[in-house]
Amino acid sequence: MAIPACCKKYGLPLYCASWVPFDKIQQNSILQQEPKEETTREENSNEIKQSPSLIRYLVFGGGGGEGRSGVPNALLLAQFDFSTASLSDEPVNKLRTNEELPYRMAVHPGGEGLVCSFTQDCKWFEWDIPNSDESPKLALRSSEKLLTQLESVGLQLALSFNSEGSILAAGGEDGHLRVFKWPSMDIILDQADAHGSVKDLDFSSNGKFLVSLGNSGPCRVWDLISSVIVANLPRENDEIFGFCRFSQSSVNETLYITAMKGKHGGIISWNTTSWMRAGSKQLVRDPVSAFNISADGKLLALGTIEGDVIIVDSATKQVHTRVKKAHLGLVTVLTFSQDARALVSSSFDSSARVTVIENKKQNGYSMWLIFFIILLAIIAYITKDTEVLSYICPHMKKG
Repeated sequence: MAIPACCKKYGLPLYCASWVPFDKIQQNSILQQEPKEETTREENSNEIKQSPSLIRYLVFGGGGGEGRSGVPNALLLAQFDFSTASLSDEPVNKLRTNEELPYRMAVHPGGEGLVCSFTQDCKWFEWDIPNSDESPKLALRSSEKLLTQLESVGLQLALSFNSEGSILAAGGEDGHLRVFKWPSMDIILDQADAHGSVKDLDFSSNGKFLVSLGNSGPCRVWDLISSVIVANLPRENDEIFGFCRFSQSSVNETLYITAMKGKHGGIISWNTTSWMRAGSKQLVRDPVSAFNISADGKLLALGTIEGDVIIVDSATKQVHTRVKKAHLGLVTVLTFSQDARALVSSSFDSSARVTVIENKKQNGYSMWLIFFIILLAIIAYITKDTEVLSYICPHMKKG
């Protein structure tokens, strides 16, 4: 099968991926310019806000690990062109991480940089826009900023910023949950035995709650103001929880948890006021290996160990888009673009893929309406039924 332009292989198993907030990075760069360029800075800032680019950056992390496999460990930057629906053939920037394998990442929403989890530590990386008269090109560099609170803490399986970028949460393979103020790294929550092992975590839209999920036991919801557990969400009927995400809606916010039951994978929704189950639906026949939700809360995405990618309408739980064998290996991560125009996925098979999301509901409705009108017109022509004609054209006079 021909490989589509939206899918590329970058030569190393990919464990983490994210869209880059390039507009925020550009604005930060403009604000750091000399004061004498105040007018130019304002004009450039307005131009960035008013003219979103068709070219978007993505960042990936992965590699061959600590062994001598010959596969490097690195953070990669690639570009996606919406006008041609294509990923760049090669990374536009590559930062080697030597013997350390990038396993998880959290990109700061304000464009400051990203936190990356390695086997023993977490490290901070910063964006770099080289001075050039041509179109700005983005690069990634190691930072002098040390995350001392996350040194020698072991592998962190989950990393996340809240929507404002003012809080950072890290969940360890050893079950230790840590939550910090950003960028001061003052501790908010330090729970050594939050779970047997922290598999996933996410912030509510207002940053008040943090949900954490482990390899066993209930899913837990933490109140970050009082630093206490406000809900333990139990499993039922041999369910196995996988991932957790808040809907990020300030009105009627919902918590979604993926669950395996037998050989089927599905989604459970929870009311965030009563913390009771609101509903559930089985969606796939394979174990779910990745999960995410769009920023507007309207779309859910699931990736399977068979390499399939499924996008689901969060309200109806109907499948919006299904890409069979999007990857040859299991899907390691899924992330929507901030505007929900596209979904990036990556895999152990070294491939990255961007799925552009079309508004099928509107298009489908229009096509069905046109089909219905044509069908009625054919019936009217054949039967000469004036009642049918008057139904199509209400203003037609009978006679």
